[in-house]
Amino acid sequence: MTLVLRFLGVGGAQSPELGSACGVLERDGAPLLMIDCGPEALSAYLDRYGEVPRAIYVTHTHMDHVGGLERLFYRVYFDAALRGRVRLYAHAALVPLLQARVADYPEVLAEGGANFWDAFALVPLSRGFWHEGLWFDVFPTRHHAPNSSFGLSLAGSFVWTGDTRPVPEMLARYAAHDELVAHDCALSGNPSHTGVDDLEREYPAELRRRLMLYHYASLADAVVMEARGYRVARRDDSFALAPPLRTLEPVVAG
Repeated sequence: MTLVLRFLGVGGAQSPELGSACGVLERDGAPLLMIDCGPEALSAYLDRYGEVPRAIYVTHTHMDHVGGLERLFYRVYFDAALRGRVRLYAHAALVPLLQARVADYPEVLAEGGANFWDAFALVPLSRGFWHEGLWFDVFPTRHHAPNSSFGLSLAGSFVWTGDTRPVPEMLARYAAHDELVAHDCALSGNPSHTGVDDLEREYPAELRRRLMLYHYASLADAVVMEARGYRVARRDDSFALAPPLRTLEPVVAG
């Protein structure tokens, strides 16, 4: 099994030219799990893979991370082979927010007869979830309101923080096995996002060595962060991952 983490987009909400912040876990060259589905991210996914995502993990419900779901609904609902089969993994605390932000429009089809969730297989979760024989841990991060944003960890392979302030107590647990850590970071932090100075104050040198920064404002900012010694992902970069620690052979019906 060969795992790769690809960055389809690395920008913040104000930087659409960098692509909506989005990762895709690839296994043996094929997409396995999309992380977030902003408007630019869905287009990038379709351009690269030539098909809609079959599984998506949602970190939080800001529109630059979920704004592609409405368009995805129409692509999936009218395809009988896909309707109800696209898995959408989300922490249970996010389900009311997803309903309010993307699913609650009156009459999702003008002619009626359809519900937004008919297109998807929604999987609410808390501690984590199994997907295609891999166990993914889920943990709370610090972005806007408490209990509204959640990171993702595939133990031994990678951690994706999503939009967040520093979370040293979480990464001490969920990035404890030399994982690649994809971390929100811009030149300057704010009450919802991490800045370079925050990294140096909150994280030990060993962890900073494993960081791959994304969700920044411009390519010029990326160059400055690199000059300070950090690795910074660019749009469509991909990185080989170490094998995960917890796997299970998929169950095949007999």
